[in-house]
Amino acid sequence: MAIPRAAKTQRRTRIQEEKEEQILEAALNVFSRSGFRGSTIDQIAEVAGMSKPNLLYYFRTKEAMHRALIDRVLENWLEPLKAFDAEGDPEQEIRSYIRRKLEMARDFPRESRLFANEVLAGAPHIEDVLKGPLKELVDEKAEVIRSWVRAGKVRDCDPRHLIFSIWSTTQHYADFDVQVKAVLGTGRKTMNRFDDAATFLETLFIQGLIPKPSTGG
Repeated sequence: MAIPRAAKTQRRTRIQEEKEEQILEAALNVFSRSGFRGSTIDQIAEVAGMSKPNLLYYFRTKEAMHRALIDRVLENWLEPLKAFDAEGDPEQEIRSYIRRKLEMARDFPRESRLFANEVLAGAPHIEDVLKGPLKELVDEKAEVIRSWVRAGKVRDCDPRHLIFSIWSTTQHYADFDVQVKAVLGTGRKTMNRFDDAATFLETLFIQGLIPKPSTGG
């Protein structure tokens, strides 16, 4: 995890912590809009409302700010997947995962775009995370899904592609929110788009994955 420069030199004061959060908030706005390559320290300093030298006291480089944000995003973004419980009811676990991912798309659209921009650029700053901790977590949860398949609780499927599908269909509502709102138009459909998306996606995945009980006869 990236550590702010001020934190390395001394115990941080409340004011220093507030300044770091102010800088990261500004950096999130700039990076999520312009991507890493299209962003500059000068732009971030301007949005943060502080001088460039003052900003550089807290974060020595643009890379340090970007990595601090990416680390934070990944930590929060992966919590719903970590909560995937092998002992839980598969239908409820899948419904809950879809709901939580859509809530994050609704509440953290800038963070989603920050991550998407990094991946689209070839993940130059987080390739180690993708190939390490992220892959390990996906492998672990893929085995959970396989255990449900073996128990006859879920139809046979490729668990990794199932996880990819949930990622793509839920994060679409953050990364392409402008398009979603434009197509839905004004009114209730746009206002309720996340609830409607949750209902649709739950139905789509549950009907495709959960076997129907045998009626006997």
